[in-house]
Amino acid sequence: MFNRLAVLGTGLIGGSFALAVRRHLGDIPIVGWDKADVLAQAQERGAITEAARDFATALRGADLVYIALPVGLTLEILPALARHAEADALVTDACSTKTAVCHAAAGLFQGEARFLGGHPMTGKEVSGIEHADAELFRGAKYVLIARMDDPDARVQNFAVLLRRLAAEPMWLDAETHDWAAAIVSHLPQLLAIALAGVVRDETDETGLPASLGGRALRDMLRLAGSPYEVWRDICITNRDNLARSLDRLAQALDHLRTRLASRELQGEFAAANELYKILQELK
Repeated sequence: MFNRLAVLGTGLIGGSFALAVRRHLGDIPIVGWDKADVLAQAQERGAITEAARDFATALRGADLVYIALPVGLTLEILPALARHAEADALVTDACSTKTAVCHAAAGLFQGEARFLGGHPMTGKEVSGIEHADAELFRGAKYVLIARMDDPDARVQNFAVLLRRLAAEPMWLDAETHDWAAAIVSHLPQLLAIALAGVVRDETDETGLPASLGGRALRDMLRLAGSPYEVWRDICITNRDNLARSLDRLAQALDHLRTRLASRELQGEFAAANELYKILQELK
């Protein structure tokens, strides 16, 4: 399907993608572009076969370019990518927001190289090549910003590759993705940050109430371990959708507060239980 892969950003997502491709496609050459120490770790782990010191070298000969960088840096390098990508290349990103990136790419990729927006709906609360996992994409939805019947063979080949990695392609437009991701991905992250702030601020010099926290609290706060550097650009580029989601959450919390001593609270639990069952069945 592809003969040479360039991975721009060999951290958690880029490193995991490279490891997965190596596992499922064998000896395809994979060149990485990142900081020197990160590339050294990526080579040591077997994620990449070559390390490129400069941008142009990484793209040379690559017919699949995988961008696993923060949104802001992706937007910054897109013009150079459009200039230097091979004519037959498929360039795809893994950014968590799609509208800004895809709109920018539409004005830049007007030659033979093709840009395909993407977002793997997977990850960890920790970042870095040391946490990369070849099975990270297994069972995960993988959003592609294109039509399912896109006639470009490169797009269809990438969808086939994702299925080989045990991911499930989903075809959406950029705006729909950003609205949906704000609710099911970005809002839970901010909720974990807010909850962590409440627990931290309420904890006194004896360690209470934080020291009483058990598995339930740890599960709720797992996302609180995510680094700000990963989420800064996500919040900036999906601000409107996130603001609406936070408003909706605030309304839901106010709604619950008015029903704390009412039997109507049972209905809220029943509705939540039903959604939980649906999500369990979707695993």
